[in-house]
Amino acid sequence: MVWTLVVPLKPLALAKSRLAAATGRAPRPALALAFALDTVAAALACRAVGDVVVVTDDAVAGRRLGALGARILPEPPGAGGLNGALAHGARTVRERAPRAAVATLNADLPALRPMELGRVLDSAAEFPRAFLADAAGIGTTLLAAAPGMELAPAFEGRSRSRHRASGAHEIELADVDSVRRDVDTAEDLRAALALGVGPRTSAAAGGLRIPGVIGAD
Repeated sequence: MVWTLVVPLKPLALAKSRLAAATGRAPRPALALAFALDTVAAALACRAVGDVVVVTDDAVAGRRLGALGARILPEPPGAGGLNGALAHGARTVRERAPRAAVATLNADLPALRPMELGRVLDSAAEFPRAFLADAAGIGTTLLAAAPGMELAPAFEGRSRSRHRASGAHEIELADVDSVRRDVDTAEDLRAALALGVGPRTSAAAGGLRIPGVIGAD
């Protein structure tokens, strides 16, 4: 099964507020953009991914992600937050390809590895709807809907329990840490750097003073 991924990205100026204490004077928008660029580049390199649609109103991010090969979809007025934007993205994909297999993927997975993403998507293909919990075991980094199934996203906060309650199958694979490791805090960033992040995140994080990161200034 070949998937279309829908990736949501809020305006860069509003992104990653919880990283402020860790990154000091470094611009959070630059980190958020680096995370998204490395995430989308890895997704496009995955054999199970045919297309990536980024839902964003940020013009700078749209240009940079579009240059990688992603399709850029503006968030509609009154979309209703993250879940509304994801539902809009899935509907738009299926207006063009009604039988598309659609999955959402967080934009803050800078250590994402194409092979691990492929394993997760292959597992998701066995179920009508499926999801992968984040590294903390509280949230969700990927939600997938097979052809003919509504995505029904329920992200933010304790989304793992909500997706499970909605009837989605929880994917429980070992050795897919890069698909689980989203980055919201300094601790998350340390963990992602330990896994090995993409080149844009590596460059953006190179001069940060982050306790516990060897080589940080």
